[in-house]
Amino acid sequence: MSAGTVVLVGSVLFMVGCSSNGTGLKDEGPASTESAAKTAPTPRASSLPTFERVDAVALVKADAKVSAQLKRDLKPCVGKQYPVDVTYGKVTANSTDDVIVNVLSCADAVGVGTFVYRKDGEKFQNVFASEEAPVYAEIDRGDLVLTREVYGKGDSIAYPSGQDVITYRWSGDKFTLHDRVHTDFSNTADGGGQPAPAITSKG
Repeated sequence: MSAGTVVLVGSVLFMVGCSSNGTGLKDEGPASTESAAKTAPTPRASSLPTFERVDAVALVKADAKVSAQLKRDLKPCVGKQYPVDVTYGKVTANSTDDVIVNVLSCADAVGVGTFVYRKDGEKFQNVFASEEAPVYAEIDRGDLVLTREVYGKGDSIAYPSGQDVITYRWSGDKFTLHDRVHTDFSNTADGGGQPAPAITSKG
């Protein structure tokens, strides 16, 4: 075999080797993916919505629309932990966030009062109040939604007979009733003789 033939065979083998091992210059998949990941924009913390935190307990205790009985009963459950849930969001078409305060009982976390506060200047005004326990309020797509468990004779706290879901919508300078849904719960669960558990508004 001549020297020219040896060189030609070596070149062919080299080219075949490069195309069969999948690591040649045309294999650009990982490189392009890595490049795309590096160029992906990173969200800035400053773009996240902000809200003004309030002292919900102080707000409720200073509120003339809240009953004296609820104020007396509003005490810490453990240490300095008060039984209040506070939600911030827009529910009154205001330029700033509204504040929803749900006051619960320490023993069984049943909602005993719901209050909605709307900022007016430097103060928060009570624009909605309900102490018809059990009650719990949330914001759903800009509406105020109240959930009330319905208890019949002999019902325990964990197993109500039904549930009312009432939707209020802000109109002008007050809330108006928009929708009401009532559900009667089954008195058995899993075919066993036990009442159906309560469906809480907090998920």
